[in-house]
Amino acid sequence: MFKIAVYALGIFALFFIYVKYIEYNGVFFPSKRIEATPNLINLAFEDIGLITPDKIKINAWFIPHSSAKFTLLFFHGNAGNLSHRLDKIAMLQSLGLNILIIDYRGYGKSQGKPYEKGIYADAETAYTYLTAERKINPEDIILYGESLGGAVAIDLAAKVKTAGVITEVTFTSARDMAKKIFPIVPGFFIADRFNSLDKVKRVTVPKLFIASRDDEIIPPAMALKLYQAAAAPKEFTEINGRHNDAFLDSKEKYLAAIKSFLESLKNGR
Repeated sequence: MFKIAVYALGIFALFFIYVKYIEYNGVFFPSKRIEATPNLINLAFEDIGLITPDKIKINAWFIPHSSAKFTLLFFHGNAGNLSHRLDKIAMLQSLGLNILIIDYRGYGKSQGKPYEKGIYADAETAYTYLTAERKINPEDIILYGESLGGAVAIDLAAKVKTAGVITEVTFTSARDMAKKIFPIVPGFFIADRFNSLDKVKRVTVPKLFIASRDDEIIPPAMALKLYQAAAAPKEFTEINGRHNDAFLDSKEKYLAAIKSFLESLKNGR
């Protein structure tokens, strides 16, 4: 009986270690190679190095617009790096926005290894760069996050002043995503990470939530749940297309929603 208990405990421990390994390695998929730069799509840009409080150097691009009122601080998803977002950068910049997009630690030319608190620190470093070095008024900064980047944007928005927040195909929490992917794993096995559902309640600025009804990775119900938990002012838009392509498949609706949101910010509604 004692041996059976020991074996069972050993199996439980191995299963727990395996779940924790999958939990971490299932979140971050960085790519180090920079495939292209905004020059490829005829956009002028500055290649910038920022130093975080823990002395990690992260890479960023600043893409200006000559008549911009707002600056978009762009947090990308969990895979690839900033060079894989050129299509989206071009679309967003065409709306009359300055854009600062960063690579989290471990992505692209950024040093270090990604982890939750680390990428939050990267986001705060980028925000400080805009406000302290570029002297941009916090009320002229919009936080934008796609997928995992939405969790980063919401975390930052709960801490600092901004004009507004836009999230695209973003989940409620890592625990909720783990339940979707591994339904047989007990909930207490999964750390309560990237808990946007709790944090979004503390974000008081205007918010736009974009979801795709065809998303094969993040259920659109999660974005709707974030929207429902958030305080007004808030907006919700549903588009069509797969997780990584919806902004292209629904280009007109996607841009119209963001343009309308920008106009509401300008008009103070």
